[in-house]
Amino acid sequence: MILLTGIFACSQPKKEESEQEIKKTPDNEIVLTAEQYQTAGIEIGTTSIRNLSDVVTANGIIDIPPQNLVSISAPMGGFIHKTELLQGMKVRKGQLLAVIENPEFIQIQQDYLETQSKLELAQLELKRQTELSKENINAQKVVQQSLSEVKIQRARLNGLIERIRTAGINLTALNKGTIVNHASIYAPISGSVTTVNINLGKYVTPTDVMFEIVDTDHLHAELSVFENDIRKIKIGQLVRFTVSNNPAREHLAKVYLINQKINEDRTVRVHCHLINEDHDMMPENFVKAIIETGTNPVVALPDEAIVDYEGKSYIFQKQPDNNTKISTSTFEMIQVTKGVSENGFSQVKFSKKHENLNDGIVLKGAYSLLSKLKNEEEE
Repeated sequence: MILLTGIFACSQPKKEESEQEIKKTPDNEIVLTAEQYQTAGIEIGTTSIRNLSDVVTANGIIDIPPQNLVSISAPMGGFIHKTELLQGMKVRKGQLLAVIENPEFIQIQQDYLETQSKLELAQLELKRQTELSKENINAQKVVQQSLSEVKIQRARLNGLIERIRTAGINLTALNKGTIVNHASIYAPISGSVTTVNINLGKYVTPTDVMFEIVDTDHLHAELSVFENDIRKIKIGQLVRFTVSNNPAREHLAKVYLINQKINEDRTVRVHCHLINEDHDMMPENFVKAIIETGTNPVVALPDEAIVDYEGKSYIFQKQPDNNTKISTSTFEMIQVTKGVSENGFSQVKFSKKHENLNDGIVLKGAYSLLSKLKNEEEE
């Protein structure tokens, strides 16, 4: 009995020591039994070298070319007599937008008709004086005066024609003798009406913007790239981006122009043309973009091997089994820096302590290990 008691006393601490060896582990390590290992579906593997696209992230907006955004004013001002436009309406090029009344229109048309008559009279007088000059009846000076009068009246008439056209008055009707007190404003482009700043009876000046029309057939992405990244950007590079009102859908574009000026916020504007036009996008939509700047061979792991926790990225590595008598597996949680991601793989960068790490990495089941590790910490 004494001998048995001694043997039991000697063996008991060893058992407790073995249990403590399983339970007491660092905060970044977790121990699984064989059954837990199988349930978690863990697969072990190594890092691989893959050609992943190097990218530059950027923000920006959907913009339109200057020629596709038109602000419409009344060149000579006046009172709004007629308009039926509302914001959001579609208009065609040449469509009537508004009718403006202005008493000054009458005076311009009178001056035009009077100048037209004076020009005809001056041309007849020049013809008569030219014939008299051929017969040496009058002096050459008189011919020159007649010629000068024709040029003066023609210049006045051409100036009035341009003023009438600018005002929107029908010149054909005016040549038939029809004088009106109103002028019509027509759409210079096709598009959507985005701004309406008038109402019936309102007086507008030549500097007042009455309407704005946007043609969304040629939208582009205007990105802001930090100056440190701009050296990587080249014309023709592929751009993948999403817009704020539809973040689930990815759009494609190509770098078209790179500005040569650094803005106050230390960014450079990059102009990108859409590969496929999308009329559902709207000007000023916020854009999140990735510019693919090339492919590089990098150390990579499957995306499911990398877990994110509290804003940092981690992987798990299976540690060597020092005690073969205990059927358990130990995994160490190691922080990494996540880089480029493409086609289900992501670049990983290790710290100097683990720079030679390339095997024993958990490729599947990493999130199961993370969940169990954090649950044990809470207990």
